[in-house]
Amino acid sequence: MRGIDEDTGEYFSPSRSEQRRGALETLALGEKLARLSDAQLEKLPLPEALLPHIKEARRITSHIARKRQLAYLAKQMRREDDATLEAIRDALDAGGEAARQETALLHRAETWRERLLDEGDPALGELLAAHPDADRQHLRQLVRNAMQERAKNKPPHAYRELFRALRDLLQAQASPHEDEDADAGDP
Repeated sequence: MRGIDEDTGEYFSPSRSEQRRGALETLALGEKLARLSDAQLEKLPLPEALLPHIKEARRITSHIARKRQLAYLAKQMRREDDATLEAIRDALDAGGEAARQETALLHRAETWRERLLDEGDPALGELLAAHPDADRQHLRQLVRNAMQERAKNKPPHAYRELFRALRDLLQAQASPHEDEDADAGDP
């Protein structure tokens, strides 16, 4: 029985309906996780304790046994704190904050790559001024190779390599700022 606080009139715990809705949401999340590949699972902030249960649910093909395993997975997930489950939902959500940040990073890398190939040295100088820890020689070589590929209509190997280098550079630059923000919030 939930009970009511005599002073405030509020209930001590959520109603059975609220508990059931939460359990069904967790079950749906478990089903989504069971449909993901290993590579997709590695990108998610999953606790190590849940991975064997997810892999077991993917392995089982019998309908009833799979349903039972998914229910067990949901039970294990409900033992995790709400912040962990919310982080998993956010990472899975295509419109989530993590997905938006990743998309923005890719767009910035794409913009820099196009600027480097169109403008050449002035854009490279601006990039290196903004990111002094960047490998100047490697970036210059990749830009030169990508321009040669474009001129000769060759497959875009250096073009893609330049994108990867820019993405890694921008990602490395974004990570320390997040740590500083987290440190600034601590008293």
